[in-house]
Amino acid sequence: MGTIHIYTFMQRFSITRRKLLGSMLVGVGALLTGCKMNSIGERTTYKGNVLLDRIPSYQPGLMDAIQFPLIEALYGRRSRRFALGNSIPDGPLAFTSSHDPLPLSKLEQMLLLTTVAGNTGWQFLIPYNQNYLPNIPNYSAAAGGRTFPSGAGFHTTEFFFTDDNGTYFFPTRDAPSLLERGADGEVDLNMYLNAHRHLIRKLSDTRLHTPTVPQHMELHNTWCANRPGSMLIFPVSDLAEHHILNLCYIVQNGACFFDDINKKAIPGIERFKHLVDIENPYPLSFLEQISLTEITVENSTACYAGMLMLQAMGLGGWMYEGINPFSILGASGDPEVPGLGFRYDIDERWPLPNVTGLSGVFEGHCPPHYKDMRAAVEAVVLRKFGRGGPYNSETPGPYRNNSKIRGSAKAHNEEFINCVTVMAEYVYRQFGKFPGTVPSIFTMMFLQAHHLDLGFYDTYFKSGAYLRTHAEHMKRWHSPGSSV
Repeated sequence: MGTIHIYTFMQRFSITRRKLLGSMLVGVGALLTGCKMNSIGERTTYKGNVLLDRIPSYQPGLMDAIQFPLIEALYGRRSRRFALGNSIPDGPLAFTSSHDPLPLSKLEQMLLLTTVAGNTGWQFLIPYNQNYLPNIPNYSAAAGGRTFPSGAGFHTTEFFFTDDNGTYFFPTRDAPSLLERGADGEVDLNMYLNAHRHLIRKLSDTRLHTPTVPQHMELHNTWCANRPGSMLIFPVSDLAEHHILNLCYIVQNGACFFDDINKKAIPGIERFKHLVDIENPYPLSFLEQISLTEITVENSTACYAGMLMLQAMGLGGWMYEGINPFSILGASGDPEVPGLGFRYDIDERWPLPNVTGLSGVFEGHCPPHYKDMRAAVEAVVLRKFGRGGPYNSETPGPYRNNSKIRGSAKAHNEEFINCVTVMAEYVYRQFGKFPGTVPSIFTMMFLQAHHLDLGFYDTYFKSGAYLRTHAEHMKRWHSPGSSV
C-alpha cells in the first residue's frame, strides 16, 4: 500500500545475510587482534572487508540491531514507558518531557512488524506419528512459518497496528514463503521487507481511539498508552477457527467431547463410535480452555519477540494488556469508541458481547460469516488441503521431494467432516455462538514501541536504566546526514 515506504537506501540497495556476516567478521577480527591473536584477527578482518566492500553508506542503527546479542536483549529487557512528549504530572516520579513526540521511521516500523509477525519461510510441519503411518500427521493449517510458534502450526492469528498516520491490517498467516535464500544462502533484507510492506492494508487515516478513562483503559496506562508518536501492535485471533482445528485434532486421535456444563452427551455422536471413543469423552469446557490458552501463548510470544527487538533497536515500549479489548475491537457499546469496527452480538446466555469478525478483512469461522458451522468446518479443511495449503501436493516447500511429502498427509473425508460438524453445530445451537464458553474472536496482548526520553531515566534512575542502544539511538538512527 502506498502509505508505507521503506527508506530510500533500502529501496536502492540490497543488504544480504552474507554481507551482514561480513560486518560481524570485521568486529570479531578487531577483537582477536586486540587480544594479541594478530594473525587470526587480521585474516578474519580481511574476510569481513571482502564481504562488506560493496555496502553503501546507511544508518548504522540497522547494523547495531542485527548484531545485538540475544543474551543482552534477554537480560536488558525492561518495560520502558516514558516516551518523548510524555508527562507524569505529579507524584514521586513527576516529569514532563521537553521534547515533541517522535514517530517511528518507516524502516523502524517494518523491522518491528516483521519481528512480531513476519513470515520466515516454509514451516517444517510435524514429521512423524506412528499411529498415522504411512502418512504424516496432518494437523497444520498454514504452509508458511512465522517469527512466533503456533500450536500444531494452526496459525489462526493476524495483526493490526496503529500510529499517528492511521490504523492498519498486517496479514501474514497464509502468506507463502517470503524468506527466500540465494544459491549461496544469502537473504536479501530489502526484498524481505518489501514483500511484507505490500501485505499491509490501511483501514483508517487516524490513530485508533482509546479514551483514557477506566471503561476503556487501565488508569496506570492513561499517561503513556497509545500516545502520539507511539506505534501500537496487537494480534487478533480467530478462536473459532482455532477450536475447529482442535476438534479435528481430537477426532484424528480417536476422541470426542461431552457437554459438561449442561451435563449431556452430544446428540448424534454415537454414529461415529467406530471413529471416536464415545465412552471416554473430554469435557467441552476443558477443550475450549485449551484452545484459548494456545491462542494466548501464540499472541504473547509474538509480542515478546517484538520486545526483544525493541532492546536491539534502542526503542522504548512494553507489552501489556491494559486497554479494554472490546474497545479495541469495537464492542464496548460506546458509539464514540468504534474501535476496529468488528461485528459483535449480545445474548442473555452470555456475560459479555461476542465478537465474530470484521467483514471483508478478518472474519471468524462461525456464523454469521459462514451460513452454518458445517460451512465453517469445510473452510478449515479447504485451508489445510486446498490450494496453497500445507497438505496440497502443489504447494511449494522446503523438501527435496516436496510434492510427495505434502501429498502424503491423509485428507479429511466426508465422515470425518460430519463428525467434527456434529460437535461444532451442537455447541452453536446450545450456546448461541462458537466456541460456547470462550470468545469467537480474541485479543488481549499489545506491544507498544516509542522513542525514549532519556532525561526521565537519568533524573530518577541509577546508571544502567537503559541499554547502550537506547543511549545511542537518536545518533545511530536519526542523525542528520543519514541515508534516507
